[in-house]
Amino acid sequence: MKFTKMHGIGNDYVYVNCFEETVANPSDVAKVVSDRHFGIGSDGLVLICPSDECDFRMRMFNSDGSESEMCGNAIRCVGKYVYDNKMTDKEEIKIETLAGVKLLQLTIDDNKVEKVKVDMGEPILNPSDIPVTIGKSKVVSEKIVVQNQEYCITCVSMGNPHVITYVEDVSGIKIEEIGPKFENHNIFPRKTNTEFVKVIDKKTLQMRVWERGAGETLACGTGACAVLVATVLNDLCERKVTIKLLGGDLEVEWDKETNHVYMTGTATKVFEGKIDIR
Repeated sequence: MKFTKMHGIGNDYVYVNCFEETVANPSDVAKVVSDRHFGIGSDGLVLICPSDECDFRMRMFNSDGSESEMCGNAIRCVGKYVYDNKMTDKEEIKIETLAGVKLLQLTIDDNKVEKVKVDMGEPILNPSDIPVTIGKSKVVSEKIVVQNQEYCITCVSMGNPHVITYVEDVSGIKIEEIGPKFENHNIFPRKTNTEFVKVIDKKTLQMRVWERGAGETLACGTGACAVLVATVLNDLCERKVTIKLLGGDLEVEWDKETNHVYMTGTATKVFEGKIDIR
């Protein structure tokens, strides 16, 4: 199987062009290729597929084999892949995902994609649609107990579930201990991604993320978008911010008129190769 390794500010995936390749069991393949000792090494597997309604369709699988609805860093890399490999000459493309259709605007330099702006759509705040089993119209600064400690949480979906909580020291969190407790908390029927956030100032946020099905990753695009929405709802930042993640920075804006969230960041090719999948 031919593949391309790419990353969006450190959130790395193995990409397969399904116009040319067939992946019969993507869940199993995701586990194999993601292994950082015995496989290629990645946060998961992304399939670039034909679409009946859009320019392309993206499917993504976490390192544990579970299929996820959407990944903001991955979809930027899909945009770079299809343009750089001359699968399209459009600088605006539509990509079908399980979280709906996403519009990408490509920034081109020397015939290569350097940055991608993604219209991530409207945030979902209705608890039953996130989903989170808290009987409120919105879950904003609600208290829950995790591992015998009380946290204030705000819940947002960007096509996949996120819970955001604020901390004074992002680097000091024992995320490998607390992350799974949030992910598997009984109020999240489909589990959840968790963002631990420090507000640096009204235009700058810092975060670490524990991703559902993958563990801690260097970046999460949908998570960064959810963080902006949550922080605006908590009246802690402006509607356009820089979000600092372990792998780099993302520019994120929540437009007041359209209610859409826009995310801009880089996409980077690492290498290409072939792997035998048995």
